[in-house]
Amino acid sequence: MHGVATSYSPSPDRTVPAADAAVIAALAALDVDASTPDAVRRALTSREAELAARLLPPTVVVWQGTPEAPPPWAGLPPGTRVWVETEWGERVEFPEIAPRGNRVGGRETSPRSGAQAEPREAPPLPLGVHRLRATTPDAQTATAHLIVAPHRLPPPREKSYGILVQLYSLLSRRSWGMGDLGDLAELAAWSGRALGAGFVQVNPLHAAVPKPQDGASDPSPYRPSSRRFPDPVHLRVEDIPEYAHLEGEARDLAAHLTRRAAALRESVLQQGQLIDRDTVWALKLKALELIREVPLGPGRRAAYNDFLAEHGEALEDHATWYALAERYGPDWHTWPAPLRDPASPRTARARRELMDRVDFHCRLAWLTDAQLAAAQRSARDAGMGIGLVHDLAVGVHPAGADAWAQQRHFAAGMSAGAPPDAFNARGQDWGLPPWRPDRLAESGYAPYRALLRALLRNAGAIRIDHVMGLFRLWWVPEGRAPTEGTYVRYDADAMLAVLALEAHRAGALVIGEDLGTVEPGVRETLQRHGVLGTSVLWFERDWTGTGRPLPPERWRADCLATATTHDLPSTAARITGEHVQLRDRLGLLARPAAFERAEAAADVAEWLALLSRLGMLPGGGGNEQEEIRAVHRFLLATPARMIGVWLPDAVGDRRPQNLPGTWDQYPNWRLPVADAEGRPVTLEELAASPRVHAFMDVFRTRGEPRTAPPGARPV
Repeated sequence: MHGVATSYSPSPDRTVPAADAAVIAALAALDVDASTPDAVRRALTSREAELAARLLPPTVVVWQGTPEAPPPWAGLPPGTRVWVETEWGERVEFPEIAPRGNRVGGRETSPRSGAQAEPREAPPLPLGVHRLRATTPDAQTATAHLIVAPHRLPPPREKSYGILVQLYSLLSRRSWGMGDLGDLAELAAWSGRALGAGFVQVNPLHAAVPKPQDGASDPSPYRPSSRRFPDPVHLRVEDIPEYAHLEGEARDLAAHLTRRAAALRESVLQQGQLIDRDTVWALKLKALELIREVPLGPGRRAAYNDFLAEHGEALEDHATWYALAERYGPDWHTWPAPLRDPASPRTARARRELMDRVDFHCRLAWLTDAQLAAAQRSARDAGMGIGLVHDLAVGVHPAGADAWAQQRHFAAGMSAGAPPDAFNARGQDWGLPPWRPDRLAESGYAPYRALLRALLRNAGAIRIDHVMGLFRLWWVPEGRAPTEGTYVRYDADAMLAVLALEAHRAGALVIGEDLGTVEPGVRETLQRHGVLGTSVLWFERDWTGTGRPLPPERWRADCLATATTHDLPSTAARITGEHVQLRDRLGLLARPAAFERAEAAADVAEWLALLSRLGMLPGGGGNEQEEIRAVHRFLLATPARMIGVWLPDAVGDRRPQNLPGTWDQYPNWRLPVADAEGRPVTLEELAASPRVHAFMDVFRTRGEPRTAPPGARPV
């Protein structure tokens, strides 16, 4: 009755009971007491009575463009009046609910005589999130949120390929020690114009939790403070218009900061230092505070005011959290008790006292949004059909701005994760508070709609991390092992309807990361609504038959096809087996190293043999660069509508950006793009690299191998 599972099936032939403690804790997080048998009986009686008395659920979904079907409110009592108040304040009346069961051949009949009458057509509903209202003959009333969404998002207009990159890892000669939005715009312009790429997909650019005074910040882009607003650490400082108007001492100080940033950049590029996000931000913060003192011109001021008005209370709450974090630390659970409530009188007073800092953080959000928009324009101007593909993380940091501002929408004392599976016998705890499905429905999915709209405003597509979370999430009670969790189900119909509606309004595509254990029916439902999946070459095998590599013609079309991801070995590492050596050095292997190496080598050999048989690997292998190119020729031969090229593959980088299962054993999220020898490679060097151009030639020739004529010089 509350969507909390009492068992789950890790495989079709096996069912595992959920721990009683997990079920009780999950229900408690939904304000349901199931701690004793008597409490269970009371909770069931209460819920049954609530459902019996309810005319409408909190949120109702209508899919526009589906075959004729009765509306979700058709089961209301006969004679009930139903109308809709649209987003724009218009009123749409519906015919009174007819007695149930009185339909013959699609035509209504009189309940007394059975004589046929003309069917009463319901007026069409516009796309949007409206209010549905109903009144029964005995004057009982009900109100619900009504989501009207397009049944299916259109597919990409044409097959395209694009670049996948972790933005922080892409340094240029102008960046301040990590990749920034100026670099993103340059990458999009170069890859679109010179290489014919149709998109650039980046890691989540969500706002991060600031570092505590006595430690470092979490470098993972998948544990953000806020998913709705972007992180100003990605700003290109010199591209802010007010930077050019710094004068006197402020200009001298800005020049000093620029020199320090250049030294930081060279420490990464020349000395092999890791990307230090905290130091980058410390330098940029000082520069941004200088820039903030430059008055905005009338046009810029008007644009900023429009941004403030558009984002309203959500932006003010976001900026207030950052202002309070500067004073009390970046974990709101440790703040003075009254400040832990964003709506308390004490918080309102603190907001007024800190208004200067609140305005500063609002302005940073505006500046970052403007540079994101500029990067998307750069991509489209370069001829990209899609442009930027932004990544939506599965959740937010429990100490961050969203968890503070939207507390009632999160399940207290719970963390999202994954149950034990063949790859991780201990399960996973991601440390992310999950949304409460009941509170989402009560709000008409307002916070979910808002973050999608914000992310899509500067995107041609979005990637949904762990898209299965739209259907169900594994909840782990605080203090328990990940094995002691249980699944909690969400209204996937409503979650997908909101996603389809916002993507339609933005004219954007949606890609779901559906790797790993996927519940039966999920991929089919996503495909039905036009959400593309994700297919990684090394995992595409005939799992229900021979187990051999899946030939290209048997791949699904509605997907983004890639050779790797940020959580997996690069193609060079997989071909050479260096990923096994890395895991062995770190003590991460579950089986003897010799066995792991042999298994990995056999897997690669089987794929290379298929590539040779298909004529995609001239000479039969033995040349690493040619083997990497052959892998991508194969991807082009599949019907996949989008082909993703992991940028480090173009230069033979051996290192994964993130190694799951590690924390301080490996420099996750802090590595610059590097060549086969581990030497960092700048954006300028990438654009001039013969190896990169030879690699990208695969896409210029649409996958056909070709040999250079005698005496030809490299590009």
